[in-house]
Amino acid sequence: MSERVEFYRHQLGESEAASWRGVLDTLFLTLGPQVAAFEKELGEYLVRGTPHTAPHVVGTSCCSMGLLLALRAFDVGPGDEVITTAMTFAATANAILHLGATPVLVDVEPQTGLIDPDAVRAAITPRTKGILPVHLYGQLCDMPALRAIADEHKLFIVEDSAHGIEMERDGVRAGQLGDAAVFSFYATKNLTSGDGGAVSTKHAHVAERLRRLRNHGVSKSATDRHGGIYQHWDLVELGYKANLTDLDAALLRPQLPLADAKRDQRERLVLRYESRLRQALGSRAPTISRRGVPWLVERRGRSTHHLFTIQPPAELRDEMLVKLGKEQIGTAVNYRAIHTLTYLVERLKMPRGSLPVAEEIGDRTISLPLYPTLDEASQDRVIEAVVRSWTA
Repeated sequence: MSERVEFYRHQLGESEAASWRGVLDTLFLTLGPQVAAFEKELGEYLVRGTPHTAPHVVGTSCCSMGLLLALRAFDVGPGDEVITTAMTFAATANAILHLGATPVLVDVEPQTGLIDPDAVRAAITPRTKGILPVHLYGQLCDMPALRAIADEHKLFIVEDSAHGIEMERDGVRAGQLGDAAVFSFYATKNLTSGDGGAVSTKHAHVAERLRRLRNHGVSKSATDRHGGIYQHWDLVELGYKANLTDLDAALLRPQLPLADAKRDQRERLVLRYESRLRQALGSRAPTISRRGVPWLVERRGRSTHHLFTIQPPAELRDEMLVKLGKEQIGTAVNYRAIHTLTYLVERLKMPRGSLPVAEEIGDRTISLPLYPTLDEASQDRVIEAVVRSWTA
């Protein structure tokens, strides 16, 4: 039997291992100087080549906690509504729910799967506190349109940028127009420490509160308390244990300078997927990827290419997942529309048909293997298996 083509393989190697081992010889394993260095470097990366000042960056234990902390920093609580998209991972809505607020799910653009600004505007009520757009698959939402809506209605924007740090659209980057942006370093992400996350914000007072909230709500970090003469600390609000660790940061720092080169490698694979699949499937596959490179070029944008998805007919999708699995091809579904998941069906009571575009994408999507070390022979195996399962 042929070796399995995994859905994802991480790119960590000796440079990351050496960096990680180096922390073992230092005083701080958790919230220490490596975290501070990574936060500074990520902030500089987010504005590299632009005239903008680097944002404040606060490392967190994961993206999910980063979302929750960011919403807390803008005082989201019971009775509030936050508008977000149904085409996302459950963590986006969960962060809102954990604070006692209500996620108001809206539909997405058919071409991109990104949150529809017109739907956002239509969903605003007197209880709306903010907007939580998701940069799906690493393509930036229409942030100028969302910023205009937010400013008109005095709302905050927290960007769910779990799918990458490299994205750009019409000169706008992740976190540039939002009040905060939240990133993920989960095991399958382009920049990874196994888990971990970060929040960027241009607001100093928000960053200060985020640093407090990630560390139980206490007034001083471990480095402040133990870096020299002991300093007393105070508990000033109810927080969480949700910080990035120095061990995490040590894994992340060597990857950051390589982020753009690896993005370019993924783009080459995406172009090859699209070309080969269109050639093989022709008119039987009018939609290979709703989020491909031609759309990005037209919009003068740059995707992180975190995922590559195909859109077979809904009646074929689950059968194709089984067939591809039997051929040792790793796949995923990113995502089923979250209002169709059991807990949110019961909690939000949004029946099928409420968000037809998100539901169609969720019913059709298959994510294929995509990572810089995916070789052409393995990619050809994936393509051939997709064609067989689609046309059988």
